Amino acid sequence: QAQLVQSGGGLVQVGDSLRLSCTSSRPFPSYALAWFRQVPGKEREFVASITWSSISTYYADSVAGRFTISRDNAKNTLYLQMDTLKPEDTAVYYCAQGRRASLRSSNEWENWGQGSQVTVGS
Repeated sequence: QAQLVQSGGGLVQVGDSLRLSCTSSRPFPSYALAWFRQVPGKEREFVASITWSSISTYYADSVAGRFTISRDNAKNTLYLQMDTLKPEDTAVYYCAQGRRASLRSSNEWENWGQGSQVTVGS
């Protein structure tokens, strides 16, 4: 199974932008891809997902209009552009692959990236 390697986290200020990347060690199979996030003591929550063809994208209500998920299958890379960041966006972000982009439970996703810390300071 391909390994998903993440990059791009860090410490930013409220209102700033940040882009996360998730690169596969092998060419992407025809899987959907997603971003989740997790804070200590809470379950991993859905952020955004995208179909293999990029025709359809899905977003959590909390990030819709501020975050943009995209993928470049030629580069084997998934992206999450995060704009207008808020303190409540502080979390460890994970990428994952799955069968259906419409599924929002973390149990439906697999092959998780190593996680990227995003901290939004006020």
